[in-house]
Amino acid sequence: MPGWLSAGAWGLLAGGALVAGALVGYLVRVPQKVIAGIMAFGSGVLLSAVSFDLIADANERGGLLPTAFGAVAGALAYTLSNVALARRGARHRKRSGLQQAQEADKPGSGTAIALGALLDGVPESIVIGTSLLGGGPVSAATVAAVFVSNVPEGLSSAAGMRRAGRGRAYVFGLWSAIAIASGLAAAAGYAFLGDAPDDLLAAITALAAGAILAMITDTMIPEAFENAQLWTGLIAVLGFLAAFSIAQW
Repeated sequence: MPGWLSAGAWGLLAGGALVAGALVGYLVRVPQKVIAGIMAFGSGVLLSAVSFDLIADANERGGLLPTAFGAVAGALAYTLSNVALARRGARHRKRSGLQQAQEADKPGSGTAIALGALLDGVPESIVIGTSLLGGGPVSAATVAAVFVSNVPEGLSSAAGMRRAGRGRAYVFGLWSAIAIASGLAAAAGYAFLGDAPDDLLAAITALAAGAILAMITDTMIPEAFENAQLWTGLIAVLGFLAAFSIAQW
């Protein structure tokens, strides 16, 4: 199988967890505290992947300067994009309660939420593709971390979309499109960065890491803390250790 196709398949697998989570979140009335706990676990998983897989790999490839530059650039790009989308109704796109804007109250919020979901998913998928560069196997830790964290993301967001009055066609169409986009982003990461120098690969990996870290802080942790509160830290540590254990295999 060509490398770009393999990368795309892994990205699609990880993105498919969003659809699985959305199915549960939309069709099953999961208690708010359970959703918050799952979101806290997913946050810990991604924090581990950012720390031990992405940032560590970027530093090994290119050193501290490209890593720091890429991480700050990724966080800045994500934050500015997130601010713009928040003003159009996408601020609470991962919230499971009544925080999500309704189209009647905030015209264009549905499009903003879709773009926000794409913004959240693409950086994760690109690093799945780049992890295959050099002919080695895919980073199991990265794929597992993205997959595990995508389930609560899709679950929480779909539950909020249902409460905001959005229909099944919109919800499942959105997450299916994001899953496909995840596969395409992973394939593109492999196809277009194969000849990139180590410094550039380090900066791009760190850029994705910075964007993911900003996303966790801005969209996942608030949902986890609102309903799990005193248990959030403990559950996040369990997720962190689960992903760290996978990385050590």
